[in-house]
Amino acid sequence: MSDPIHIPDALLRIVDLFASSPKPVKLQALLDYSERLPAPPDHADTSEMELVPECQSTFLLGAEVGEDGTVQMWFEAPREAPTTRGFAAIIAEGLAGSTAEEILAVPDDVSRHLGLSEAVSPLRMRGMDAILQRLKHQIRRQLGG
Repeated sequence: MSDPIHIPDALLRIVDLFASSPKPVKLQALLDYSERLPAPPDHADTSEMELVPECQSTFLLGAEVGEDGTVQMWFEAPREAPTTRGFAAIIAEGLAGSTAEEILAVPDDVSRHLGLSEAVSPLRMRGMDAILQRLKHQIRRQLGG
């Protein structure tokens, strides 16, 4: 028997919505999310954000674990990369207010749980998975692990 999947409620709602949608709806929803990606906060120095080289376009991310354990995260991606921006916006919205432990428990292949592999290329899927993996890496590093 496999372990249960640990996904915070807000992200689980998005996952369920995507997973139950047909391919054209998934693509449109991903494009809609791309428009909702928040800009990095003023205190974020983009020169210190981590590059995700697995993404086809320049994609940067940053994360900060607060004293209460919650994680602030921010992403920067060009508008010309709507699928990547859309996935980042899903992560930003679905994990907003989550603790480091909650984020670290999210499956690395959450993009597949969304059903995106039927809607985007394997190369883009690899980039999406790398975004979450690098986010987790930053969190682990800040936690001293």
